Amino acid sequence: MAKALLGYVGGSDPRLLAEMRRLQQRVQDLESELVRIQAEKAALAAAASHDRIMESVDAHQAEPALT
Repeated sequence: MAKALLGYVGGSDPRLLAEMRRLQQRVQDLESELVRIQAEKAALAAAASHDRIMESVDAHQAEPALT
């Protein structure tokens, strides 16, 4: 059945298998890079958010804390 689905009769073509392995490895590499970039983006967004919060606090105009 699998041979009929692949469209040919005979053994597996080693070139086709090698290409399939190469493409699977490339997909895995790209997925890993995507996860790394998403984590980097999240870290940068958190840092930017923290910077915006710190910039919104004006220490010169802040009132002293009541003790």
